[in-house]
Amino acid sequence: MLSPTTLLEFNFRWPTMVPAEVLALTLFMVFAILATLEFQAPREKLPKKHLRQSYKTNIGLFIINSIGLSLVSASTLLVLAERYSDKGLLSTLSSPAWKAVLSFLMLDLLMYLWHKASHSFDCLWMFHKVHHNDPYLNITTSFRIHFLELFITNVLKAILIIFLGIEQAMVLTSEAIMTLFIMFHHTNISFKGENLLGNLIIVPSLHRTHHSTQRSEHDSNYGAVLSLWDQLFGTRSELKPAEIGIKGNSPQDLVNLIKFGFGFTLPTQPTVQPVNLDAMIAEAAYYKAEKRGFSPGNDIRDWLEAKSEIIALVYGDMSVKNISARKHKCNYFKFMNLNINHTSIQDF
Repeated sequence: MLSPTTLLEFNFRWPTMVPAEVLALTLFMVFAILATLEFQAPREKLPKKHLRQSYKTNIGLFIINSIGLSLVSASTLLVLAERYSDKGLLSTLSSPAWKAVLSFLMLDLLMYLWHKASHSFDCLWMFHKVHHNDPYLNITTSFRIHFLELFITNVLKAILIIFLGIEQAMVLTSEAIMTLFIMFHHTNISFKGENLLGNLIIVPSLHRTHHSTQRSEHDSNYGAVLSLWDQLFGTRSELKPAEIGIKGNSPQDLVNLIKFGFGFTLPTQPTVQPVNLDAMIAEAAYYKAEKRGFSPGNDIRDWLEAKSEIIALVYGDMSVKNISARKHKCNYFKFMNLNINHTSIQDF
């Protein structure tokens, strides 16, 4: 019986570098497959209008990030890996297999810790909330990342690559695997065995909890690929969220979403309180009656005068006939009761 160490050592040959074009095509094909599954058998039915808006915004962010951060892209990480692969801590290991395994584990752990930090510190959450504000979780939400958050993420990866001396092939492979898994666990799908598979990797149901509007729920399931870290550090949660996104009013269009990451918010519309016509008439009629010393015989007169004055004040030249007679007849009796008991308008 071979031990795990022997299996890793046995006839191990790390694959040669995959051309960037082949990798890009593979990622695109996986995206297309997952998107098709999402449309054909969605976990949650999403409004088509809002889903189109989500796709438009998220793909727009992906394009901007791809262009704007080309200097800190995977190709830059590969250059660093080539230069420092024989100088880091992993260079002391003779086994290519263990180098590969440890490299992947450390990169995945880095993503877990960075993700958790983005929820723990306001200065980081400011950027990360851009990712969370999509109320219609779908595969393109994986691209909904503010460019400053993406920049910091790549800088942290670069530091780890230099410190550990991670090899080029492992950097490329890890980037591909993480991209695939991040797309996967954002996809709006469910499948048999999902809960069982969730004991090993982050699945859509686990990450859906992470996108809950409730902080007690979304501060969980931080893993990128492996669910090991959440189990190990006690941040795993299997709750079903009632609502997805973030609380409060936040933009869904591309330009305002980028501004949102810097702390800009949408201008709030002034709240217009509905006119309580009945209360206004009753109050006016009450004070008319009060001026008469609540003398009997003027009740209907006070009510009709108040009604005419208030309607003219609110609606201008609109005829009082436009107001429901049935409704105000009911309120007249309320007023009569008020007048008899000499109560104030606050008692209604």
